[in-house]
Amino acid sequence: MAWNEPGGNKGGGDRDPWGNKNKNKNQGPPDLDAIFGKLGRRIMALLGGKKSPGGPGGSGTSFFHPKVLAAVVGVLVIIWAVSGFYTVKEEQRGVLLRFGAYQGEVLPGLHWKPTFIDKVIPVAVAKIRSLPASGFMLTEDENVVRVELDVQYRVSDPEKYLFSVTNADDSLRQATDSALRYVIGHTKMDEILTVGREKVRQETWKLIDKIIKPYNMGITVVDVNFLPARPPEQVKKAFDDAIAAQEDEQTYIRKAEAYQREVEPKARGRAQRLIQQAEAYKQQVVMKAEGEVSQFDQLLPEYRKAPEITRQRMYMETMEGIYAHTPKIFIDAKNNNSMLYLPIDKLLEQAKHKKSSSTLDNSDMSKSGGSATTSSSSSSNSQKDVRNAPLRSDDVRTDVRTDRYGRN
Repeated sequence: MAWNEPGGNKGGGDRDPWGNKNKNKNQGPPDLDAIFGKLGRRIMALLGGKKSPGGPGGSGTSFFHPKVLAAVVGVLVIIWAVSGFYTVKEEQRGVLLRFGAYQGEVLPGLHWKPTFIDKVIPVAVAKIRSLPASGFMLTEDENVVRVELDVQYRVSDPEKYLFSVTNADDSLRQATDSALRYVIGHTKMDEILTVGREKVRQETWKLIDKIIKPYNMGITVVDVNFLPARPPEQVKKAFDDAIAAQEDEQTYIRKAEAYQREVEPKARGRAQRLIQQAEAYKQQVVMKAEGEVSQFDQLLPEYRKAPEITRQRMYMETMEGIYAHTPKIFIDAKNNNSMLYLPIDKLLEQAKHKKSSSTLDNSDMSKSGGSATTSSSSSSNSQKDVRNAPLRSDDVRTDVRTDRYGRN
C-alpha cells in the first residue's frame, strides 16, 4: 500500500511524510526552511538546548543557528583529523603527494597527513618480485626452441617506479622479452639445450640492464633464472639422444682426467728415479776413471824404474782377469804324444756338489757316489780317447795358471 493511499491509516486519514497529519491536503510540498528548522531543534535538543515557542509552522530554532553550525563543523573537523592517520609497513616506503605533486618519501611507522590535501602511496621496496617470460623462439641455426626465463627484481626508487614510466612492471616485461629473443637468436640450439645455458643467462641479464637503464624506472634486477629449455615435441626424442651423448662425453672426459691424474705422478716418479740412477752411474764411472788415472800415475814411476818387470806383472794381472771367467783345461802332451786332459771347472763343480750334499742321508750319498763314479769313469774314458787321438795344434787349448810373479 502506498504511503499516500487513502484509507491506509488506522485513523482513517491519509499518511503524510511531512508530518502534517492530513491537514491542508491540497497544500504543496513543505518549505525547506521548516525542514531545516525541525532538524535544528533536534540537534539543539541533543546538545541540551531548549525549544523555542512556536508551533510546527512557527519560527523555531533554525539549522543555520551559529551553535548548530559550530557543532556540525566540529564533528566534521574531528572526523577529518582522525582520517589523516596512516601506517607505513616495515618493508614499504611511502610516496607523499600534495595536490598531486611529489613531496618526498615517508619512512615506515605511524604518520599523519591532511586528508584531501596530501596523498600517500605505499610501495614495497624490500619484496623480491618475479616476472616470468617464455615462448617459442628461433635460434641462430634456424631451429625452434621453447625457453622459459624468470626475472627477479625489486624496487630501488619508489618515485621513479611510480612516475618515470606509465607501468614499470609492463616495461620490464617487454624489455625481458626483447633481450631474451635477441640472445636466443644469436645462440645455437645445442648450446641452449646443453652447455650454453649459463652463457644465455648472463647475456640476457646484461642486456636487460642495458635496456632499462635509460628509462630510470627505479627497478634493480636481482637475479635471472634460465629454466631448462626444450625442443618441440616432434623432435624431442632426437634431442634427448643428443643430450645423452653429450653427458656420456663429459663422463669419459672426467674418467680420462682421473686416469691422467693417477698415471702422471707415477711417470714423473719413474722418470726422476731414472735420472737419479743415471746421475749415480755417471758418478760411478767418473770416480772409476779417476781411480784408474790415479793408479796409472802411481804405476808410472815404478814402470820407469823396472819396465820389463812392470810390463810382465801387468800382463799377468790382465790374463788373470780374463781367465777368471772362462773354462780352464790343463793339457800335457810332452810324453809320447799322449795328452793329459784335466777339466778343472768340472772338478770344482763336483767339489761344490759334494760339499752341499754332505748333509743328506746315506741313501742320497750312495746315489751321489754312484753318479760320481760313473762321471769319473766317463772322464777317464774320455782321457784315454784323448790320449789315443792324434794331437793337432789347433785342438790344443793351453791355460797357463801363473801367480802375480810370473811363475807357473
